[in-house]
Amino acid sequence: MSQEIPYKIYLEESEMPTRWYNLRADMKNKPAPLLNPQTHQPMTFEELRGVFCDELVRQELDDTTPFVDIPQEIRDFYKMYRPSPLVRAYCLEKKLDTPAKIYYKFEGNNTSGSHKLNSAIAQAYYAKQQGLKGVCTETGAGQWGTALSMACAYLGLDCKVYMVKCSYEQKPFRREVMRTYGASVTPSPSMETSVGRKILQAHPNTTGSLGCAISEAVEAATTRPGYRYVLGSVLSQVMLHQSIIGLESKAALDKYGVKPDLIIGCAGGGSNLGGLIAPFMGEVLRGEAAYRFIAVEPASCPSFTRGKFAYDFCDTGMVCPLAKMYTLGSGFIPSASHAGGLRYHGMSSVLSQLYHDGYMEARAVEQTSVFAAAEEFARCEGILPAPESSHAIRVAMDEALRCKQTGEAKTILFGLTGTGYFDMMAYERYHDGAMTDSVPTEEELQAGFAGLPQV
Repeated sequence: MSQEIPYKIYLEESEMPTRWYNLRADMKNKPAPLLNPQTHQPMTFEELRGVFCDELVRQELDDTTPFVDIPQEIRDFYKMYRPSPLVRAYCLEKKLDTPAKIYYKFEGNNTSGSHKLNSAIAQAYYAKQQGLKGVCTETGAGQWGTALSMACAYLGLDCKVYMVKCSYEQKPFRREVMRTYGASVTPSPSMETSVGRKILQAHPNTTGSLGCAISEAVEAATTRPGYRYVLGSVLSQVMLHQSIIGLESKAALDKYGVKPDLIIGCAGGGSNLGGLIAPFMGEVLRGEAAYRFIAVEPASCPSFTRGKFAYDFCDTGMVCPLAKMYTLGSGFIPSASHAGGLRYHGMSSVLSQLYHDGYMEARAVEQTSVFAAAEEFARCEGILPAPESSHAIRVAMDEALRCKQTGEAKTILFGLTGTGYFDMMAYERYHDGAMTDSVPTEEELQAGFAGLPQV
């Protein structure tokens, strides 16, 4: 086993990125603008500032500035858990008996257990700078809600979280971490909001969805003075903050002269995948390098692989702006899979445009195969991965085994977005043989597509 490259590569403090990278600046085909759901005209700063913090609206609308300075207070907070390690998976390579070289960027070494804290602290910071009292949000698996509750506690902001009902029930300990940090947590859909009551009336036994929870969080934020809505994925502002992942990864690889052939990330709304690939994709867009990118999504919620590229509502209650994205329809409610963070009906407009233009591949995998990969990875690498991250692990292992067949010594980089220590009910179901795979039928997908707005 070569020790030329260490197991874990850390950047020095002086090597840490001081600016986020805005991938949109290098895109020739820019992502389509958010549209007003009533007028179908591009959303303006004035329209969006009633929902989001002013500075975040500016970041959302800016598709020309390549780099954005990271405020010093955010950089200081990052020092608590960043840089995160880039790990050479020597043990996994040996177990798979592959000539491939496998690296993963591990984002789970903070209390929230995931990459979500990178954007949570940024969004909370801008809310605090604006003099707001608090923020409202949704969360799927609970990682975003946990991260935001931590950031709000640090900055002295109130935090209201609507947690997808099935995750609220499946992951009680993550819920309690949020409450420990002072957040108020409500299972969604709920009777607290008019949109929640409407959804429950139409679907009384629903397990909820991120689309439902978004609707409730937006309503709560826009009806409370001194509050704004923040979110953990999908929008461009979030991908901007998450570019810290890719910037660190590239800097660490560059230190050892390593160039990945293949970059893999799980895809729900797109924040971690977009953050991981950002600087590498920038090189491709500028004609400076060539990489393969694979987005991995659950077969139960296959927005890339079976969705339509169209304008759609970002939420089930149809109160949010319209975004052009790969979508299954805002009314589509996926099965109650254990990868709660990947149960969103659409995909980032930035990633959707890149996928549509042929810069990325996409693959859908079923959850039993995902948990098989997670278990094998845990036994080799000593980290219990989150179900979401394990989608990327599954495909990284598949690609490494393909290298074993072909004899190619490709270099693979994937994102390990977080830990699975609050997901033990899912692991229990897998070990007991009670886990099943759910794949939507064509009829179910067509029902979702039928609700797409005519734009």
